[in-house]
Amino acid sequence: MVHNRLEQAEPLLRGRLRENPFDVAAIRMLAEVAGRIGRYQDAERLLRRALELAPAFVAARTNLAMALYRQNKTVEALAELDRLTDDGPGNGVLRAAVVARLGEFAEAISLYESVLARAGSERQPRIWTSYGHALKTVGRQADAVAAYRRALELRPAYGEAWWSIANLKTVRLEEADIPSIQGALAEPSASTEDRYHLHFALAKALEDGGRPEQGFEHYLKANALRREQLPYRAQRTSSAVDRTIALFDSPFLAAREGQGCHQPDPVFVLGMPRAGSTLIEQILSSHSMVEGTMELPDILSLVSQLGKEGSYPQVIAALTPDRLRELGETYLERTQIHRREGKALFIDKTPNNWLHAGLIHLILPNARIVDARRHPLDCGYSNFRQHYASGQAFSYDLADIGHYYADYVRLMRHFDAVMPGRIVRVIHEDLLDDPEEATRSLLDALNLPFEEACLRFFENDRAVRTASSEQVRRPINRDGAGLWRAVETGLHPLRDALGPILEDYRV
Repeated sequence: MVHNRLEQAEPLLRGRLRENPFDVAAIRMLAEVAGRIGRYQDAERLLRRALELAPAFVAARTNLAMALYRQNKTVEALAELDRLTDDGPGNGVLRAAVVARLGEFAEAISLYESVLARAGSERQPRIWTSYGHALKTVGRQADAVAAYRRALELRPAYGEAWWSIANLKTVRLEEADIPSIQGALAEPSASTEDRYHLHFALAKALEDGGRPEQGFEHYLKANALRREQLPYRAQRTSSAVDRTIALFDSPFLAAREGQGCHQPDPVFVLGMPRAGSTLIEQILSSHSMVEGTMELPDILSLVSQLGKEGSYPQVIAALTPDRLRELGETYLERTQIHRREGKALFIDKTPNNWLHAGLIHLILPNARIVDARRHPLDCGYSNFRQHYASGQAFSYDLADIGHYYADYVRLMRHFDAVMPGRIVRVIHEDLLDDPEEATRSLLDALNLPFEEACLRFFENDRAVRTASSEQVRRPINRDGAGLWRAVETGLHPLRDALGPILEDYRV
């Protein structure tokens, strides 16, 4: 385990448990193996068994909290942490991550500061970087940069810290940072994870310094390294869209009209990442009736649950009216913890929900759905320039991005045909050209009265967790528009994959 030889550890541990099924230490170690390879449900099951045998097993309970956190079972993770009496630095960091996911950023920042104040903890660059992320989220940009810089003092080749500075969209890396990043790339101790972060950061630094072609070469290297870790097959997304289109025809929808949970509370903002969804969320959350939350995992969790019951999306056809209503109610129950302001409506800004807009319609027929759409080359190249912590495996190859965008538009067009008027489309370029007109049109389409505060969205001091957190704290601008033009000759895989969508993406 120490040497990460998981393929050797698992059979040894299973052999040990055949000899003694009550060896809680072996159960915990087997759970750790499962967790390291991403089998978090297996890890959870094993750890619950260990705690059933030994309720006071602190390490197992800590591991269980982590396994729950990894599965987005955040409330359950916090409950397990509350049962611990050990307040060591590791538990403090995990608690900070958990409460941050629940939107309690002041508490998270306080926890990180408490951990960093302890002897030895201030020497840990990863904690400084996590602390910086929390500071960035609440708009304390200068403090976030200082935290990232502190991490780099401790470990100059720490790629995540370099990328975290580069990823502050309104901050530019200094010219003096470029040789430092190049030196970090030459450091033998730099891991693969460090290297792709470093290439992303160097690309951004060169781009900001007026050398976009050189920057593009490092984006290519960064994405190639990341794609090796996250293999993606575009055909799987295309097949999922094909199956969804085949299922959600007009007779299928007509037969289920009026079913589901009729609460109107959610506003789903979906579509491609980097398409302006954070700006839309910031505008809407400045309205007196709408609360902004974050990218919520709950629709994807329901999809995962349905996938265990049958082939998705075909399994939806077997859902009874009671089950459709129950799924809608479950979604509202799970998301309630993120609603702190008592407003009538709340936003779920998970972009990947576009593939599940049909399910959303069935379980929450009165929820509002907004499709955030941006020019495919602007949007596509912006995705290629972005490193995501998780969830966007398509974004590390130009052709994959083009196919993904085309599939997304193809499905939205189908829903426009079978559910006319159900999805409200916001074209990012229209919002840039005439913010007031586009905002008025959006509010009108959502049956919300116009409020001037929506035009002053940049004064909204709510926490923003996405890569656009700094951009939406300024008035609308065109800083990110048209960056693809400087590297247009290298974008032919994206163009080819987009096909005719490139010219008629608006409809």
